[in-house]
Amino acid sequence: MLKRYSYARVKKMTNSFSHVLGEGGFGIVYKGKLPDANQDVAVKILKESKGNGDEFINEVASMSRTSHVNIVSLLGFCYDRNKRAIIYEFMPNGSLDKFIAENMSTKMEWERLYEIALGVSRGLEYLHNRCVTRIVHFDIKPQNILMDKYFCPKISDFGLAKLCKNKESIMSMLDARGTAGYIAPEVFSKNFGGVSHKSDVYSYGMVVLEMIGARNRENFEKSGSSNSSMYFPDWIYKDFDRGEIMRIFGDQLTEEEEKIAKKLVLVGLWCIQTNPSDRPPMIKVIEMLEGNLEALHVPPKPLWYLPATTVRETVEDSNETSSFTNPSQFERGTFPSEGTLHSSKEVVQRTTAESQYSSLSS
Repeated sequence: MLKRYSYARVKKMTNSFSHVLGEGGFGIVYKGKLPDANQDVAVKILKESKGNGDEFINEVASMSRTSHVNIVSLLGFCYDRNKRAIIYEFMPNGSLDKFIAENMSTKMEWERLYEIALGVSRGLEYLHNRCVTRIVHFDIKPQNILMDKYFCPKISDFGLAKLCKNKESIMSMLDARGTAGYIAPEVFSKNFGGVSHKSDVYSYGMVVLEMIGARNRENFEKSGSSNSSMYFPDWIYKDFDRGEIMRIFGDQLTEEEEKIAKKLVLVGLWCIQTNPSDRPPMIKVIEMLEGNLEALHVPPKPLWYLPATTVRETVEDSNETSSFTNPSQFERGTFPSEGTLHSSKEVVQRTTAESQYSSLSS
């Protein structure tokens, strides 16, 4: 049974909010200790809102339905007039973005990168397919992936999550939700297809590529590029085209580490395909990560590779159509090594319709 706490008890368990762990769009997270269990916890105090607390209710409802090793466990909540708090398990190794930043200049085991990517994929697959109520997270990013003492990744922050019926694939969206740089194109423009669990797949792919990009930024800058702000899926494709993909990872990788690096790159690129139906469902992502590298091919290059800081402006201001590849590749179980890019309105409209149709069966 989920435990409800008064605001006075929340204040006491955080020692009057003395230890800040982090701050996000919905509130501040403090370190605390459950008085009755002597257990360290994280306490998120939501910013006061004049509304009816939909984000708070949404997060509590979403997290209370989950139970998985790669999902942060909800331990309690506070709903005391206009004071709202969420209490969940404490993650001593912090968030993935801090983990990446602290390790980007040191030699990091590729096996650990692989295990993190695999753990997050399993957590998402659970939310999409095996949770009591199917959940689309809508804000997968390194800041919302926390690491326990064993560096086991756990998905957190369900403030933007959307509960949906088990058979529901395409969802209606009244507003764009997520973080620029990780939001799937279809979330803020229906021209790209229907919003579904495939939107989380896109965000996951961006996270995987960021793990690799941040890890190797120094090597990338040494590789001769004069534009350090280039959006990394673009330069990854450029190195693939030149047959030099491993150059950005340095010369010290073992044969096994090289396989892991290539696999993470390919999985990430498949996940960020522009057309939602071209992205693999999370169960397929797990199979790709656990399977043989030889079974993976280089996916078609999506045209959605813009700097994260200009995503919103570009979508609002541009009248150009975006390129799609042939739909339903994963529904057919095929992995083309290259694809044809299109740009006409006719192709966009046809492919969007096919995307919505095929997503119903994925």
